[in-house]
Amino acid sequence: MPRLVRSLRRDEYGATLVEFAIIAPTFMIMLMGAFDLGHQVYLRAVMNGAIHEAARESTLETGPGSKAAIDNMVETRVKRLAKDAKVDFDRKSYYDFTDVQRAEAINENGTANGRCDSGETFEDENGNGTWDSDVGTEGFGSARDIVMYTVSVTYDRLFPLYGLIGMEQQTTMEFSTVLKNQPYAQQGEKAQPETKPCA
Repeated sequence: MPRLVRSLRRDEYGATLVEFAIIAPTFMIMLMGAFDLGHQVYLRAVMNGAIHEAARESTLETGPGSKAAIDNMVETRVKRLAKDAKVDFDRKSYYDFTDVQRAEAINENGTANGRCDSGETFEDENGNGTWDSDVGTEGFGSARDIVMYTVSVTYDRLFPLYGLIGMEQQTTMEFSTVLKNQPYAQQGEKAQPETKPCA
């Protein structure tokens, strides 16, 4: 019996199994994380290509008439990589590039807080009667207008990593591109802003 105990004490057979059991969970998390990151990078590359193609189609004279087909093309490409993805589309048109995502001017009374507060006035550039943090108008615009095409994709992560390392199950990616509509007609006149009171 003492001989058996001594031989068992010296026996290292199976030691690598214990080492593997310690390292395997960390390795698997790293491996799944690498695959998840690779999936995101690939989806981002495919989406950038699809969005630029869709935006180019949108700038043509026939663009507004084929809105559903253009959006469907982008959504089809997304769903090849993330079949249950929720895809949202947004188009805003501007008179020129300097207007993109620019807020309407506020005549502030010394507050300089970037908000249209009661007692202040603003320059209503898009004619909707309310102050906007973005002067763009929804849609394709007209000839020679600038269009910002944005696609938001929300989908479940490829692997269940979110539970293991405190991440959200769903992730959202947003893609945007800005292009100028083709000169298939004369561009409309830029509306003159009206000074209106902040609400």
